[in-house]
Amino acid sequence: MSRLRERGSYHFWFILPDAPEGPVLETVDLDAALSRDEYQRVFPPLEERLRRLQYALLEAEVPTIVAFEGWDAAGKGTVIQRLTRKLDPRAFQAWPGSPPSELERRYHFLWRYQVRLPEDGHMTLFDHSWYGRVLVDRVEKWVRRRDWEGAYAQINELERWLTDDGQVVVKLWFHISQKEQRRRLRKMEKDPAERWKVEKEDWRRNRRYDRWAEAAEDMLALTDTQAAPWTIVAATDARWTRVKVFRTLVERMQAALDRRQQAPASVSRTQMAEVATRESRHRRAKEDLARARTVAHDAGLPLEDPAFFVSSGDEK
Repeated sequence: MSRLRERGSYHFWFILPDAPEGPVLETVDLDAALSRDEYQRVFPPLEERLRRLQYALLEAEVPTIVAFEGWDAAGKGTVIQRLTRKLDPRAFQAWPGSPPSELERRYHFLWRYQVRLPEDGHMTLFDHSWYGRVLVDRVEKWVRRRDWEGAYAQINELERWLTDDGQVVVKLWFHISQKEQRRRLRKMEKDPAERWKVEKEDWRRNRRYDRWAEAAEDMLALTDTQAAPWTIVAATDARWTRVKVFRTLVERMQAALDRRQQAPASVSRTQMAEVATRESRHRRAKEDLARARTVAHDAGLPLEDPAFFVSSGDEK
């Protein structure tokens, strides 16, 4: 069911995408695993195919953006390390998550990611991305509620712009249970080579697992779009995790390459983006109208005029 928000002396009918029935993360099979034999059979071909696709997209000038999100100790960094072993370092960049600098805080929260977007044909890996606004900023209350609530629409618009431009946007959520996260943190603390990674903040976040899960559920529900869908990775088993991530990347990159190759050689990526933008706007307009009519009906508003802003009569 679409949601409604009321703001100030106006009723602001803020229409958000329909969320699935019930929590999504609770449906993830966290026991998913691969045997060593099965892993050795399927993983090496995926690695090689990914490398070939990197060169193919480089030649086709199609950029790829990968956002790694998920729980602390879920294995994001390990997968990124494995991923970069096969990629040509001349055509990819990896950006670790870090607090914004003093300069970055002076700009819109998306700015510091926009300036790190890949060149044509290159790949950028974000170990934590713009989704920090609706995750850590929300849970830790580092920004006002209206700021992180408004970020969902801003993020969707950014990703629409990127995909309309012909760029590939892959979003991965690494999911583990609270118990598994606690087990991994303890194991890391006992390992001299890993101990430095564990801080008091990690344990505090583990105790607040439910709050983080609520924020993650909202994020997945409100930013899972046709152009930039989420892939939830059951990250309990390391072999399963690697195969899932590599397979997702291969499928999305291959689909983007197929779309580019279907266009005539005389058609530039800019021209393709212009067509995609027009089609996207037309599709969004139809979707927004349908949602507006649904919301208007549920709210008892006139169906012939489902306004986004309806004066409450309090303003002067």
